[in-house]
Amino acid sequence: MSSGTTVPAPADPAPKRAGFVGLGLMGAPMAANLLKAGWQVKGWNRSPGAVRALEGLGGTGVDSVTDLRDEPVLIFMLPDLPFIEEAAAGLLEAWREVPPAPGTLVVVMSSVSPVGVRAFASTVADASNGNASVLDAPVSGGTDGARRGTLAIMTGGSEQDFRRILPALEAMGSSVRLLGDLGAGSLAKACNQLIVGTTTAALAEAAELADRSGMDVHALFEVLSGGLAASRVLELVGPRLAAKDYTPTGPAKFMYKDLSFVLESAGTAGTAAPMASAGVNLYAEVVAQGLGDLDLAAVRQAIATMGTA
Repeated sequence: MSSGTTVPAPADPAPKRAGFVGLGLMGAPMAANLLKAGWQVKGWNRSPGAVRALEGLGGTGVDSVTDLRDEPVLIFMLPDLPFIEEAAAGLLEAWREVPPAPGTLVVVMSSVSPVGVRAFASTVADASNGNASVLDAPVSGGTDGARRGTLAIMTGGSEQDFRRILPALEAMGSSVRLLGDLGAGSLAKACNQLIVGTTTAALAEAAELADRSGMDVHALFEVLSGGLAASRVLELVGPRLAAKDYTPTGPAKFMYKDLSFVLESAGTAGTAAPMASAGVNLYAEVVAQGLGDLDLAAVRQAIATMGTA
């Protein structure tokens, strides 16, 4: 019998168990789709009602994130990296005492800073004695895509880790790509948000201009959808803009955060970002007007208020 510290067995190369942290508008249906695909899911959320709902679908609720320390895969779907760092603090302390199994994967599916997620990965590697690695895999597609399992998932990390987590990602999304090393997924999401945020703002501006000029916004968007201005953003957000329906599907305040990541990345890359700069200022105004918790389409209300100021 050998003496010394017991080395944990390697994590299952094709794990079917996952811990899921953050069961909100996006996280709850994503976790539900993992369950449908045959995964065993243990979930934590700050509000217990979401945990009970997961249990009703066949998942298992836990009282703290630290209770997920032995899971081979841990998925985080919280608003931003500081929330993830706070939620994971106890978990990382537990790993410092007893490291997790080699090959443990921490998957950050929130929209976070590409720079910040690399720093977080260093913290995870240090706390886990190198046994856990991080992938960033932010998503696009909104709550409808989360429910339908048709999210676009943009991933950064090692190819080996990506292939191990691919079955889980494919249970939640229909377009899944590895785009480069860690941070590449978050940079891709920043680019996605640059397009979505500025396109939504342009549509909102067009809607307000048309409305105040006596034009039917629904009719305008219908005809635009048949021309070069057609886009997925127009298809999905256009009806909400035309109806002034600001029921949250994705809070507008997150766009301000995400466009700030574009500026951060542009500074690192040494490239100009005039559209992102304009977008950050506009969505800062959305937040300043108290509209940040409403849907992204609330940018139209912000523009309307600006026009009457």
